[in-house]
Amino acid sequence: MSATQATRSPAIGLDIGTSRIVLARPNGQEPEFRSQLNAFVSIPYSAMTEKALAREGIPYARKESVIVVHGDESERFADLLGVEIRRPMTAGMLNPAEADGTEVILRIVDSLLGEPAGKGTRLVFSVPAPPLEDAANLTYHAATLRDLLAQRGYQVDTLNEGLAVVYAELESTNYSGIGISFGGGLCNVCLAHLAHPVASFSIPKAGDYIDASAAAVTGERITLVRLEKENGFRFNGAFSTKIHQAIGVYYDNMIQSLVEAMQECFGSSRQLGKFRRPVPVVLSGGTALPEGFAARFEQALSAASLPIPISEVRLATQPLYSTARGALMAALAEA
Repeated sequence: MSATQATRSPAIGLDIGTSRIVLARPNGQEPEFRSQLNAFVSIPYSAMTEKALAREGIPYARKESVIVVHGDESERFADLLGVEIRRPMTAGMLNPAEADGTEVILRIVDSLLGEPAGKGTRLVFSVPAPPLEDAANLTYHAATLRDLLAQRGYQVDTLNEGLAVVYAELESTNYSGIGISFGGGLCNVCLAHLAHPVASFSIPKAGDYIDASAAAVTGERITLVRLEKENGFRFNGAFSTKIHQAIGVYYDNMIQSLVEAMQECFGSSRQLGKFRRPVPVVLSGGTALPEGFAARFEQALSAASLPIPISEVRLATQPLYSTARGALMAALAEA
């Protein structure tokens, strides 16, 4: 595939997550991936600041008396200003406290694309599975983003986030198994048989829950805890700092809550008779990255009583890109 064909690709996959937005599009044998932090920070406007941002190629938008810096650079500015980054999404869905959240998301998507895709390009973006309690906000979230992307000229479809992981990682079992995305706002789970979702759900205990909970008991800023979690934390049997200890406590709490939810959801499914053989479990998402996480999760899963046998528990090949890859595969299948 030539560079021109890649730029005008017939399909785009988008992982629109609470923490990051990841774009996938065809580029030869392997997709091309681009990602940006799904966040922003507002700084006072000045002509010199705007000029400096433009020279550095930092994505921003002027809005009245402030400059809105979005994407990866927002974290650096938040650190310099001693404030928390602002999130267009929370718990996997649009943040009702941020009126300009959808505008920021579209700006980030545009920056990832680099140049406009052809009109009518098929775009599939990920949406969370329904929470075990209430799916009302999910309906609004999916419909709002679908409409806004369609206004850009795309042919838009949605894809369950856990199913996207199955598409990306379980070709060897003909897309049968359990895909789990450990994101920032939610953990998404999908049990699939031959690419068909049999049971899926999400829980709100995920990366942000770990960060906020650990910050609350240590008195540290959430951003600092998140950076510690992403850059230094691992499951090695001993924790050298209070922050790491707190992160470990809430990681275990998240894992246990998810395993219990899997027991509840799968135990109530009437379609489990389709699974006559053990199925694999594949783990993806940024919250699954710490060293030792897969083994920790497998240990908890082995101690549970799931109604279906498990053949293996493994980390995705590219955990940060699995959802976007699966969305792209779905888009290409219909392009």
